[in-house]
Amino acid sequence: MNYLESLIYSMEWLGKKTDTVFLGQSVKYSGNAIYNTLKTVPDEKKLETPVFEDLQMGLSIGMALDGFVPITCYPRFDFLILACNQLINHLDKIRQMSKNQMTPRVIIRTSIGSKNPLDGGVQHTQDYTEVFKLMCSEIDVVMLDDPKDIFPKFQKAYERKDSKSTLLIEHGDYYNEK
Repeated sequence: MNYLESLIYSMEWLGKKTDTVFLGQSVKYSGNAIYNTLKTVPDEKKLETPVFEDLQMGLSIGMALDGFVPITCYPRFDFLILACNQLINHLDKIRQMSKNQMTPRVIIRTSIGSKNPLDGGVQHTQDYTEVFKLMCSEIDVVMLDDPKDIFPKFQKAYERKDSKSTLLIEHGDYYNEK
């Protein structure tokens, strides 16, 4: 499978789980490349959100605390910055703050914006992987470079025994190249 097919397969697999829900911008309606990876996921598993990244992450945390495994989608890594309050100050610290009584699992999808065939500009194409690795002490930060690694990494994010959250970083340029 190529890069895009591996993402689609992974989302279909997650979509079959009874406790998953997909939320974010363009998860149900076309508008960005992540949408194309979710077309075969049943619509009743999708929650389309407006552009309110911080609140989206807060919703994801709340849903995870209620027993769901949210797959929360941020179409650009640059947009995930707007959710850093919830991501860094809450999701990443909640185990420590609650003395391990709260262990929400959130699967976070984001993408380094593509530069080909159209360059989205510096505000849409940055790679903040190393910064997020430095900021996150509990969230596993995972780069998705190779198509053969995509499904195993999403599977691990869902099935982890420690119930930790995972940030999975995609490459927008690889959707059409690999």
